[in-house]
Amino acid sequence: MSSPLELLSAHACHGGRQHFYRHASAQIGLPMKFSLFLPPQALAGAQVPALLYLAGLTCTEETFPIKAQAQRLAAELGLALIAPDTSPRGANAPGESEAWDFGVGAGFYLDATEAPWAPHWRMESYLLRELLPLLGTHQPIDLQRLGIFGHSMGGHGALTLALRHPGVFKSLSAFAPIASPMQCAWGRKAFTGYLGNDTTAWAAHDASALMAAQTQAPYPQGILVDQGLDDKFLADQQLLPEAFEAACAQAGQPLLLRRHAGYDHGYYFIQSFMDDHLRHHARQLGA
Repeated sequence: MSSPLELLSAHACHGGRQHFYRHASAQIGLPMKFSLFLPPQALAGAQVPALLYLAGLTCTEETFPIKAQAQRLAAELGLALIAPDTSPRGANAPGESEAWDFGVGAGFYLDATEAPWAPHWRMESYLLRELLPLLGTHQPIDLQRLGIFGHSMGGHGALTLALRHPGVFKSLSAFAPIASPMQCAWGRKAFTGYLGNDTTAWAAHDASALMAAQTQAPYPQGILVDQGLDDKFLADQQLLPEAFEAACAQAGQPLLLRRHAGYDHGYYFIQSFMDDHLRHHARQLGA
């Protein structure tokens, strides 16, 4: 079977291979890029569990594999690592080039319904209906053992997609997620641009609102969230982990929310706790 995935580069890494791909996306209507780390077990022919990592604003498919230092332990645990680009590129939507300011322009991992974003800003459908099925068909990945995690805007995406698509992801974690977009300036700006003024539509993409609506714990083995206490965006009330914490308590969802003195919002913070996240997912995925 010929693959629709164009391999841009491949690199030996901790006994596995770090790949970078491009493909024509039917959901987005534009070319999309992603990275894929395959551990040695996959190169030897095994179907391996995988983690989908969603990055934050200003990041690309290259940010996570270069900065997060995840491949060493992923190779040991036998985990594949998938990191898509965060957003459509080159749509030439009016105002797109000026809009990358934690508002419209960034993908936010949802399907936009409002002009001019609706035709191409379809990140939720892209990931769930296109990218993951493609990888399950053309790569040695076991989609029955799939976890999701992310950072900042991508932490928002990880939490919301996991709650919106029960059963798809077997494990969940996040670094400094935007945990209640409806209650912060970034989220209100993005949701107004992408979804219009109907806050009912907003609630369907707000992790804290989604969790509060659960009648039983969707992840009974637990969710892991790490937050740096020197994160300027925490101080600016953009992240609101306490809202997600309260929603988990209301739903009876086990949550380990760790607050770390001295750590900020960047990838030095993510590197510091990446091993904990990989082991969290490996336990729940049976790796």
